[in-house]
Amino acid sequence: MLKEKKKVIFNVQENVNPNFESVWTSDKPYNILKGGRNSFKSSVIALKLVYMMILYITMGEKANVVVIRKVGNTIRDSVFNKIQWAIKLFGMSGRFKATVSPFKITHRKTGSTFYFYGQDDFQKLKSNDIENIIAVWYEEGAEFASEEEFDQTNVTFMRQKHLLAAYVQFFWSYNPPRNPYHWINEWADRMTGEEDYLVHESSYLDDELGFVTDQMLKDIERIKNNDFDYYRYIYLGEPVGLGTNVYNMNLFKPLDELPSDDRVIALYYSTDGGHAVSATTHGVYGLTAKGKVILLNTYYYSPAGKVDKKAPSQLSKDLHFFISKTSTQSMWKGARIMNRTIDSAEAALKNQYYKDYGQHLNGVHKQKKVDMIDYVHDLLAQGRFYYLKNPYPTGLPHADSNEIFIEEHKKFAWDPKTLNSDDPRVVKEDDHTVDQFIYMCVSNARDLGLKV
Repeated sequence: MLKEKKKVIFNVQENVNPNFESVWTSDKPYNILKGGRNSFKSSVIALKLVYMMILYITMGEKANVVVIRKVGNTIRDSVFNKIQWAIKLFGMSGRFKATVSPFKITHRKTGSTFYFYGQDDFQKLKSNDIENIIAVWYEEGAEFASEEEFDQTNVTFMRQKHLLAAYVQFFWSYNPPRNPYHWINEWADRMTGEEDYLVHESSYLDDELGFVTDQMLKDIERIKNNDFDYYRYIYLGEPVGLGTNVYNMNLFKPLDELPSDDRVIALYYSTDGGHAVSATTHGVYGLTAKGKVILLNTYYYSPAGKVDKKAPSQLSKDLHFFISKTSTQSMWKGARIMNRTIDSAEAALKNQYYKDYGQHLNGVHKQKKVDMIDYVHDLLAQGRFYYLKNPYPTGLPHADSNEIFIEEHKKFAWDPKTLNSDDPRVVKEDDHTVDQFIYMCVSNARDLGLKV
């Protein structure tokens, strides 16, 4: 006896918040969705794209959709999974086939396909003849360098429009950057009111269907209480500005000793290498069972004013001893070293350390400084960062004090001359432990529960 297939009915009103009605019904060629975290703008776009494709599939037509992220290696964990989630909600998972090399999700019967690309592979993207395109989605639009990057690809897709479509419908989704002068904030403001554009705003406060869970709300409230400006920026999607000082030092919490009701379960090392006149610094950070991130110890060597400066071979030995001593201290015995991060531009120390000890130091994948700083802001706003006022002693030269770490972070500031620009810069003075901390947060974002 044949088993009857269960029929799935997709109810728009149960899956799309009323705030997004204008998006769901939009007949505009260009749709810009900006909003805070947990606003579900990306989910709505994914659902709408699947719905649009289904309309063509039911007519027996082949229709294609292109989804683009700035960096290709972010596709799997974001838009690729999101489209599969949307297909499942429509009860059509069995009718599509997903592949990862290349990233595609294809309707088995009609050949209708979701194509996924990274803008970082622009030539491949530009040369691909897809045809029958009905829609294009740029996810995390703020990652792109300028609106010109969109223009370069849009024309290519417009030429490959489906014959039955009046136009290719474009979607952008992004969290507004903190800086009001960021190009995408100014672009969206400029497009507001344009005849062919829908500019839509959303936040978690627009959720009327209960998608934001109590656990999410509790976490949002914690960040709201710790750093209200960061809450406005991340969750309300407001470009709150940068101010002068980069960090709120009240969020750097001192500890006289490790918590008695918690334990360090993992260690993370981070290095900012110096040159002839600049300092070399290492930090060791502990992640606890309860999710605290604690600066345990800092190494800081400055060659300034010294005639006999340390060579890479000496700095390599210092790093080895710093890791050996701090990783085996009894207070966190058994904690595993998870990562050793270094400035990706610091080749001398990296190569020397591998030559001496056969151990790779992992170069940080650098982004714009303002974007990397946001990883630190996320950790601080969660109220999870601590530092030992007096590190447990190792007896090593240039170590056993976190004081310079705190002093450099107090001084860390934006260059006032660049604040009202699309490319704000920091003052590059006394910032070695600052960079080292940024590298640690960026390189270990997933382990630390950071999402920017």
